[in-house]
Amino acid sequence: MAMEAQPEVTKHSVHTLVFRSLKRSHDMFIADNIQPPDLNEASERTKLSCKARDEYGLVKQLMATRASSFQSVRPQVNDNDIPEETGPESELETQITTGHPFPNEPGVRLSAETAAQQRALSSEGINSVLASLPPSQSQLDKQRTAAGVDEIQRRASIPERTGPSKALVAVSGTKNSQALVSRKAPTMPKPKWHAPWKLYRVISGHLGWVRSIAIEPANTWFATGAGDRLIKIWDLASGKLKLSLTGHVSSVRGLAVSERQPYLFSCGEDKMVKCWDLEQNKVIRHYHGHLSACYAMDLHPTIDVLCTCGRDATIRVWDMRTKACIHTLTGHTNTVADVKCQGAEPQVISGSHDSTIRLWDLAAGKSRATLTNHKKSVRALALHPKLYMMASASPDNIKQWKFPEGNFMQNLNGHNAIINCLAVNPDGVMVSGGDNGSMFFWDWRTGYNFQRMQALAQPGSLDSESGIFACSFDKSGSRLITAEADKTIKIYKEDETATEESNPINWKPEIIRKKKY
Repeated sequence: MAMEAQPEVTKHSVHTLVFRSLKRSHDMFIADNIQPPDLNEASERTKLSCKARDEYGLVKQLMATRASSFQSVRPQVNDNDIPEETGPESELETQITTGHPFPNEPGVRLSAETAAQQRALSSEGINSVLASLPPSQSQLDKQRTAAGVDEIQRRASIPERTGPSKALVAVSGTKNSQALVSRKAPTMPKPKWHAPWKLYRVISGHLGWVRSIAIEPANTWFATGAGDRLIKIWDLASGKLKLSLTGHVSSVRGLAVSERQPYLFSCGEDKMVKCWDLEQNKVIRHYHGHLSACYAMDLHPTIDVLCTCGRDATIRVWDMRTKACIHTLTGHTNTVADVKCQGAEPQVISGSHDSTIRLWDLAAGKSRATLTNHKKSVRALALHPKLYMMASASPDNIKQWKFPEGNFMQNLNGHNAIINCLAVNPDGVMVSGGDNGSMFFWDWRTGYNFQRMQALAQPGSLDSESGIFACSFDKSGSRLITAEADKTIKIYKEDETATEESNPINWKPEIIRKKKY
């Protein structure tokens, strides 16, 4: 079978093929797509109204209000509203006249015939003259209709803030307007100058680490407790030993001297809380109840109540006379390292190794607030002798708090050590003692660290035995007593020869980046 003849394909030149391809493309895009289609007026109005509402929705009504008020300030006068001329006392005539009633040209006689003729006043002329006049103060006040933040928020149905903005400050303005400016970043206030402190006495006598200090209210002697199980009483002026009390079977960790009775209270790692009669120099009461070592104690300043704390994570409140445990304050989850008492609320404050501080309601025996700002163990607390404030120490930093709610005030950074003790004197000097023997002196108001000191170990001791376990100012605030790991008691005082010129404040103002916790 013969094969069918296939149609012959016409061959075209490249030029012809390209031209045909261009023609097909031209036919495909012959429609003029460059020119936009005719505008739809309804859709254009809808688009503009959406844009106006989106951009100017909060102030759109305010512009209408301003326009209406402007119309009320500049009323249009119609021909019918022109008052009739009733004489020279006419108000309108006194405001606008057409010229002098007599000609002012030379050589013309002044008479009734040559008087200038009064022309009727048109409303357009009156309006033009009124518009050219400068506005009065009352008219300017009426024009000031710019809305404040509160009005814009109210029109936009935005709920009002419960407190003032911290980033913006309102400055003086009119009744309906307020200008907002950014608040300036606070700068560090200049600290008060304090004289540097210097060591002037070292007392040796204990055979173990000195762990606690208590100052007598009359400021004549002080007591120390140590790891040698002894309580020693020293003369504050001379530094001589007056008395040694034995009775504890383990390290003495807490001491307190009563202001109203001749009693000395002590507690130790043997779980014992003792009351010593200083007239007889012997123990007259024991307070039983702690399940583990007792680490700190304090006396209530106005009532006969004693507070102790320890490793059993509790604070126990004792009646001095009856030896009864009034309250066992529970809530901490780890060792309670320090406890303080004061006459105002909160009457009991405790710091614990669970990194929290608790403020206690003494009457109810319950915790009224828990401060969780610290990230590490809180080992020391200090109450300011004049201000209604306190400080707490932790390895992360030292924090200041304001009573009665325990509001956070500021951080004191820089003492990078395990801080075992804090003390504050009435002049606003705070001292922090570290486990590595470092002592930092702070200005209470500004948190400025004006002196750093490293305690020197007693000759014959290891360099590692330079830790500071307790510190306390005497009742005058002019002597600082520290209890240290080299078995000594050191007493510091201010340098009387120092002046602001010899020891200037190394103060560099900077923007405070205040932490919120």
